[in-house]
Amino acid sequence: MSLLDQIPVVVETGSAMPECDPHPQGYGNAEPVLHEVRHALSRLISTGETTKIDLKAMPFGPGDLEHLLSVLGTGEVQASVDALGPTRVQETAIPGVWLVDYLNSEAHRLALHLEIATVPEILCPQPQDLNDSIAALDARLNPGRSDPPLAS
Repeated sequence: MSLLDQIPVVVETGSAMPECDPHPQGYGNAEPVLHEVRHALSRLISTGETTKIDLKAMPFGPGDLEHLLSVLGTGEVQASVDALGPTRVQETAIPGVWLVDYLNSEAHRLALHLEIATVPEILCPQPQDLNDSIAALDARLNPGRSDPPLAS
């Protein structure tokens, strides 16, 4: 018999831990985010300023994200962008509010944003791409020419 066997062990029964409410009374951070969306929509209308809200960085509690997305609903427009991994863009039922879900090539979420804008930034062409667009179109219009007309 070792000295450890001489230490009395007491096992208590009963519910020392309070049960967790599976349906929280409030939704913690979902409501403040919805108010932030409302203010961002107001800024978009009055000044044209766009806003991004990083949902992955939010300290959401149980059910917060689901509640937020449920309130925003689903709109009619969807888009997919393949750049370093798939990015899904979903319009919400609130015009001007977009859900942008960035995934890596293994389909793991990298970022999840709400974007308050007329068009999500990821769907807009980059300025450097626009600079190359006239030359690309000229090359297609004149496939036999080795020196397509200069872009103006």
